[in-house]
Parts: sequence; structure tokens; C-alpha cells
Amino acid sequence: MLMLLSSIQAQNVLTLDNAVNIALKKNFDILVARNDANIAQINNTSGNAGMLPTVNVNSSGYYSYDNVYQKLSNGTTNKYSSRSNASLAANTELSWTLFDGGKMFVTKNKLNEIQALGELQFQVKVLETMYNVIAAYYDIIRQKQQLNSINEAINYNKERVIIAQTGFDAGSLLKNDLLQAKIDLNVMMENAINQQFIISEAQKTLNLILGEDPTVIFEVSDSIPLSYTPDRNELFQKLNSSNASILSFQKQIDIARLSLKENQKAYSPILSFKGGYYLSQSTNSEGSTLKNRSYGPQIGGALSIPLYNGGETKRKILVAKKELQSAEYDLESVRLQMNTELQNSLTDFENQQQLLSIEKENSKLAKENMEISLQRLRLGQTTSLEVHQAQESYVQSFTRLINFKYNLKITETKLKQLIASL
Repeated sequence: MLMLLSSIQAQNVLTLDNAVNIALKKNFDILVARNDANIAQINNTSGNAGMLPTVNVNSSGYYSYDNVYQKLSNGTTNKYSSRSNASLAANTELSWTLFDGGKMFVTKNKLNEIQALGELQFQVKVLETMYNVIAAYYDIIRQKQQLNSINEAINYNKERVIIAQTGFDAGSLLKNDLLQAKIDLNVMMENAINQQFIISEAQKTLNLILGEDPTVIFEVSDSIPLSYTPDRNELFQKLNSSNASILSFQKQIDIARLSLKENQKAYSPILSFKGGYYLSQSTNSEGSTLKNRSYGPQIGGALSIPLYNGGETKRKILVAKKELQSAEYDLESVRLQMNTELQNSLTDFENQQQLLSIEKENSKLAKENMEISLQRLRLGQTTSLEVHQAQESYVQSFTRLINFKYNLKITETKLKQLIASL
């Protein structure tokens, strides 16, 4: 029975790895980003680049019923009343652009880069979602640890009420001390209720990121692991080569260059090949030609040399140059932004480490001070106000300690996100 209960309880524990895996499969932002990347992949074909021929089957037909009056140059007059005419035409046509100045090859390279950009943008969304999952997951742990500290403070307050009640009954403590102890106990119990609501909200936030129903209940691990030691030089070396945002903007420059080259190819002549098979038939009820049928293969070509199009090609080239320049500015901007974020995150990480180290010591002192205050209250050597202040100091210290751990973990996650190593 104990093994069965332990197994059931273990099944309800959501690990961080499981949470990330669920988000990668069900998070709606990731699903949309995956579709966008797939669309870029689907569009990356030789046919979309204009490199393949097109084949069409065309047909047409009509029937007419009319009156005809013809006067020829030799004086002959033809007159037909109520003449009918039926005509049918069909053909299979192949059209293939053989030469366009290399534009089709530039377009294919551009489609390759657009597909690569789609994958990078998908990676950006994945890293962003993983960061949000980690932050939401450890926030639940933080809030639960805060609840544990409140429950511990409640136990101390209960002990304090017992001491105050005993002292009041014995006449060694004033009723004010007993009343204040009960008030502080009630406040802590109210804080515990509020903290339960905060935990419930934190769980719903994680469910939202995971794409799960908000009513899904789960347990999380009970600690925040802190063992990461960043290497400043390594982080800056990896930033430009691994950061997904920087790589995305670099890819956009490649696409902008190919767009410019693509527009410049519009000045080149275009040579096309055409071929097919045709059938044409017409039938007249009266006239010199009662029936006419022709059919057979066709082959030919077309040459188009652009001479003037109202300056449209020149306009597109100028626009493409400006877009390329803007893409280069965007890259420099995002590179500066990512470097600044890395600098700030490293500084924040070091600060949180120092604050955590100090608060660990402070928390031990606050707990010892609270226990001494309770013992002094038990011996009648202090007032309820001193014990109240000691308890407040302990709860505040524990809250700071939890927050410093959480902040340190979030900063660690940010550093890993910047170099795409989550």
C-alpha cells in the first residue's frame, strides 16, 4: 500500500524537464512559430523560384447563328440567311523560361535564406518559451517556500500564544501581551490563506504557458538548484556566434542583399521556350468553307528585352538598397542590445550571489534571535513587542532569502538564453 501511494504521489510531481517538454509540444506560440517555419520550407521550391516549366491544357469553343451578306471585288454577291457556325479549339502548351539573367537562381538562394530565417525565428520563440517555463516553474517553488516560512512563523506564534496564556494565567504577563500574540497569530494565518491563492495563480500561469487546462493540479520540486558558475569570456565569445536574435538579424541582411540582386536582374533580357500540340476545327452550314480542321505540334520561343518601364525597376532597386541598409542598422542595434543585456545579467548575477551569501547568514541570525526572544518571553524577561519584532524580522529575512535564490536562478536562465544553451 505504501509503495502504491508513493507511486501515485510521484506521478503528480511535474519536473522542470517534463514541463519544458510539454511546452515544446503544446505551447501555442511555439506551434504558431513552427507553422511559420514550415511555411517558409514549403515555399522553398524550384518551381516557386521560376526554374521549372509550366504546362497548361487550354480549350475554347463557340456556336453562332447569323445572317451573312458578302459583296466581293469581282462583283459576286453571297447572301446566307440563318447560317450556323461551330468552332472548337484545344491545345497543350509548355512554357519554360530558359534565361532571365540568373534571377531565378538568386530567387532560389533567397528562398533558402528565408527558410533558414524561419528556423532561427522558431529557435528564438523556443528559447523565449523555455525561459518563461523556467521562470514560472521556479516561481511556484518560491511561493511554496514562502508558505513554508509562514507556516513556521505560525507555529512560533502558537507557541508564543501558549506562553502568553500561561504567563497571563500565572499573573506574570499582561493581557496586552496575550492579545498581541493572538493578533499576530491571526495575521499570520491570514497571510497563509493569501499565499495559497498566490500559489494557485502561479500554477495557472504555468499551465497557460504549457497549453494545459488551468484546472490541472500538479506538484513541483521543493528546491531551487544553484550550482551555475558563468565564464565571462566564454559568454561574450558565444554571444555573437550563438545568440538566436543576432543570427536572425544577420540572416535578414543576407535576404536583403539577395532581394537587391534580384531586383537588379530585372534589367536582363528574358528568353522563353514554348511548345505544345494544338487542334482547331470549325464547321459552317453554308459558305465557301463548310469545314476546316487543323492540328499538329507547335514549337517556338520568345525574347523580351526590357527597355523602359517608367522607372519601376530603378525604384525597386533604390528601395532594396534602403532595406539592406536598415537591416544592417537593425543588426548593429540588436548586437548592442544583446551585449548590454549580457553585461547587465552578469552584473545582476554577481550581485544576487553576494546578496544571497549575506542573507543566508542573516537568516540564521534572525531565526536564532527569534528563538531567544521566545525563550526570554517564557522566562518573563522580555515583552511581547520584542518577540513580535523578532518574528517579523525572521519572516522578512526568509522572504528575502527565497527571493535572492529565485532572482539568481532567473539571472542564470537569462545568461543561458542569451547564448542559446537552455
